[in-house]
Amino acid sequence: MRNILKKMHIRGKKQFKVFCLISFVLVITLAVLQRSSYTKQTSRNISRRFTSPERRSVVKFLSFLTPTGNFWRPQKPETTATATITAATRETKHWDVTDANCTPSNFTRTGWLSGLEPNFEQFLRYRHCRYFPIILNHPEKCSGHIYLLIIVKSIITQYDRREVIRKTWGRQMQSDGKQIKTLFLLGISSTEHEGSHHQKLLEYENIIYGDILQWDFMDTFFNLTLKEVNFLRWFSTYCENVEYIFKGDDDVFVSTENILEFLNASNFQNLFVGDVLYKAKPIRKKENKYYIPEGLYNKTYYPPYVGGGGFVMSGSLAQQLYVVSEGLELYPIDDVFLGMCLELLGITPINHCGFKTFGLVKNKSSKMNKEPCFYQSMLVVHKLLPAELLEMWKLVHSSINCSKKMQIL
Repeated sequence: MRNILKKMHIRGKKQFKVFCLISFVLVITLAVLQRSSYTKQTSRNISRRFTSPERRSVVKFLSFLTPTGNFWRPQKPETTATATITAATRETKHWDVTDANCTPSNFTRTGWLSGLEPNFEQFLRYRHCRYFPIILNHPEKCSGHIYLLIIVKSIITQYDRREVIRKTWGRQMQSDGKQIKTLFLLGISSTEHEGSHHQKLLEYENIIYGDILQWDFMDTFFNLTLKEVNFLRWFSTYCENVEYIFKGDDDVFVSTENILEFLNASNFQNLFVGDVLYKAKPIRKKENKYYIPEGLYNKTYYPPYVGGGGFVMSGSLAQQLYVVSEGLELYPIDDVFLGMCLELLGITPINHCGFKTFGLVKNKSSKMNKEPCFYQSMLVVHKLLPAELLEMWKLVHSSINCSKKMQIL
């Protein structure tokens, strides 16, 4: 009996050792698997922390935007030369506007002011408020020599448009050794609902892509001119070595290749090129989006100006535009305001048939507006929604056989 108990004790110890060994192997295996799925696990942990419907929308948004690679992997450290340039830039240059100083001015409702619409009254009361604190800033985008800086006007809710642009014509790249970088210009939401629900989304978007410039003024139609002057000041502060700027809306098709081809073949000083409007008259119909009271602008024609859907200018001219813009009162239409600045500089913008800021043809139902062979020859075409832009981009860059490509020049 004693021998039997002894044998059972020995067998039990062996089984226990085997069990411990198997458990140890399982623990190591689980640890390795857990480490390899770190990104997914982190995402799940984030999901647990966001329990409200608004917070869950953040997670859904992030899952749509997060790249397929390991987003959480630490970035490569800067080289010594780059770190030195960046450090020097931060020490010598910064956005120095910390207060909007936006106390509304008073004026008496006499003459034409007595019948002024509320939106124009608000514009005039705050017209002196020109520069605003910056919320999201990326001065590093202008470090080194930049051949083409792509600047896109957007608003806080249109992240789908920004995402498609990043995948198509606005992706950051090098072409023949020339740096091309992209930034999106935004203000803050014009409604309380958007302000409380979408600002955090924008901040996450900026963490992922690092390409948002945002100022502390409301994104409204009349404030588009604020977006213009704040960008010109930002550019003059941080961007000494940018040769050219493309500036446009977030609902346009742009052929970056054709723009580069045009720039390589051109030799213009103070370049400002796009879809030029000559002898455009101020619109006096109140129901029109671009209505301007005669008291605000009493001339028959506007100076020549370029449609804001998309244009190209030289970096040196942007510096001059900033200087001359400071002597002008703000105007509700940003395209026209730039035309006024150019007029003061004595510079006439160049018209180019490859910039179609009103679509290929005015007839919106025309099949020409959907013909990829036309888009192959264009530089800018307005107006396409995200799905349309993505489809056209794929068609233009497919193996379609077009009989002839128009001359870019």
